[in-house]
Amino acid sequence: GLIACEELKKNMNVYSIVLMDIMMPIMNGYEASEEIRKNIDANIPIIAVTADVTSNVKEKCKEVGMNDYISKPYSLDLLLKMILSYI
Repeated sequence: GLIACEELKKNMNVYSIVLMDIMMPIMNGYEASEEIRKNIDANIPIIAVTADVTSNVKEKCKEVGMNDYISKPYSLDLLLKMILSYI
């Protein structure tokens, strides 16, 4: 999460979308998404990619500003459709 935020700050014009895992060391996906929304680029689409499929995870993703959610394992076709809907 921390590395994603640092990369976005340095190279904002390079990225069109963020695929954000939830469980990461140092800064988890929720914290990173909040940082992106508040201090980096409030408009870049963020899609949560996680193995956690509980209903509270989906709600939490929306609360911190993620645009969408896809659970692992996912099909490449579904992921591509989701990405294309945001870019």
